[in-house]
Amino acid sequence: MASIAESILGVKVIAIAVSDLDRANRFYKETLGLPPHVLNGQEAGYLIGGTGIHLKSDWYGKPTDAPNPRVTIEVESATEFEKALRERGVTISDPVQIYDGFPVGAFLDSEGNKLWFCSMG
Repeated sequence: MASIAESILGVKVIAIAVSDLDRANRFYKETLGLPPHVLNGQEAGYLIGGTGIHLKSDWYGKPTDAPNPRVTIEVESATEFEKALRERGVTISDPVQIYDGFPVGAFLDSEGNKLWFCSMG
């Protein structure tokens, strides 16, 4: 058997609490323009790279701007990503700053969940 670390392939799904499922779906589909995450022939959420974002309005709890664990999305350019979000009217909770040598920022989704983003250069 492979080691535990070798067995981990990546993050498959991140569940995000939402209070208004219709509004959250519009935000992730229309505002962010994310493609659907299809599992077993049915749309289950949205894709960020190879990771599914699944919106949960029933059992996951209340949205928060201080999630644990923290979700960070890698983007090509953090400053350009922030600019594009602002142009779409998205609330930037933490403007891009340099942390440990990397540009990092955060925005709030339609439900108030904080999502972080960074670029590698």
